Amino acid sequence: MYLKTLQIRQFRNYKDQKIDFLAPKTILVGDNAQGKSNLLEAVELLATLRSHRNSRDRDLVRESEPVGQISATIERQNSTNDLSITLRRNGRRSVAKNSETLRRQLDFLGVLNAVQFSSLDLDLVRGGPEQRRHWLDTLLIQLEPIYAYILQQYNQVLRQRNAFLKRIQELGIKSHEQELALWNVQLAVAGSRVTRRRSRAVERLAPIAQAWHSSISGSTEILAIQYAPNISLEQNEPEQVQQAFLAKIATREVAEQHQGTTLVGPHRDEIELIINQTPARSYGSQGQQRTLVLALKLAELKLIEEVVGEPPLLLLDDVLAELDLNRQNQLLDAIQDRFQTLITTTHLGSFDAQWLKSSQVLTVRAGQISNQI
Repeated sequence: MYLKTLQIRQFRNYKDQKIDFLAPKTILVGDNAQGKSNLLEAVELLATLRSHRNSRDRDLVRESEPVGQISATIERQNSTNDLSITLRRNGRRSVAKNSETLRRQLDFLGVLNAVQFSSLDLDLVRGGPEQRRHWLDTLLIQLEPIYAYILQQYNQVLRQRNAFLKRIQELGIKSHEQELALWNVQLAVAGSRVTRRRSRAVERLAPIAQAWHSSISGSTEILAIQYAPNISLEQNEPEQVQQAFLAKIATREVAEQHQGTTLVGPHRDEIELIINQTPARSYGSQGQQRTLVLALKLAELKLIEEVVGEPPLLLLDDVLAELDLNRQNQLLDAIQDRFQTLITTTHLGSFDAQWLKSSQVLTVRAGQISNQI
């Protein structure tokens, strides 16, 4: 797949900017806070309808403007599609494909695939479980766009069940067993769909990441990635997972009503990253943690390519500065011209002459993109 053009209007610090991508690799060079990361964020939104910055739509729209828009033309092996996202400061976003507004955001996903790698991704190792869940969910949305709907359904049931538990806690509702039992079943059904898909995704990703990690570390370290669901997952059949859900809910019933919140479900899952049988967050140096994140990102690229049948885009946000020379070379060698790549940097010193020669170099200054070399 190939991102041919991108137009961003009233988005972050961009007023109205159109870019034609003329080479497999595009280097965006400029000082910090000029808009380089914002451009990659726009592409990420087109691919996943999510931002790794966890921004609300009102924060994405340029200051004092009511509406922002991201539009793009994407070439695939057998089709060309125009995508558009309209963001509103006050109100819901809308999405369009080939000039037709789509009722379901689900129908928008899957046209463009992209893997984002930024310095924020080091939080995959150092941060809390919610960051690893968000990472896995974003990958799953690209592997299986229906997962966006499955996750939305689960979060909706979770919110409603939490509201009911809060009412029990605050009002001391006595005759709640029947209604709570209904919410329990809904949570188990929706949650088991999330749990089973997360389990399968980790199962597929882990061996690819292990191979990359072994290569980058020179076979000196052994990586393990383990899905640690909040409920027992001895069997992966829907009915068995649902029964495990209900059984665990029964053991936490008193605590849930006392705390007024749901204590069971995939919103409490963990994805364990382990190096040489030690949790990665407490293992070794920043360099070793960066090796792990680099292996995860390269594994994402390969898995998406395997499932989708075409290589995804790679978005590298000021990440070369975070890697030592060996890891930089591993990454740049892995990319070659296999993946269309957008790279942000504050200087061109990390790139050899051959890379620069085969790349489109753009300068970003205060939301203006120019100087195509």
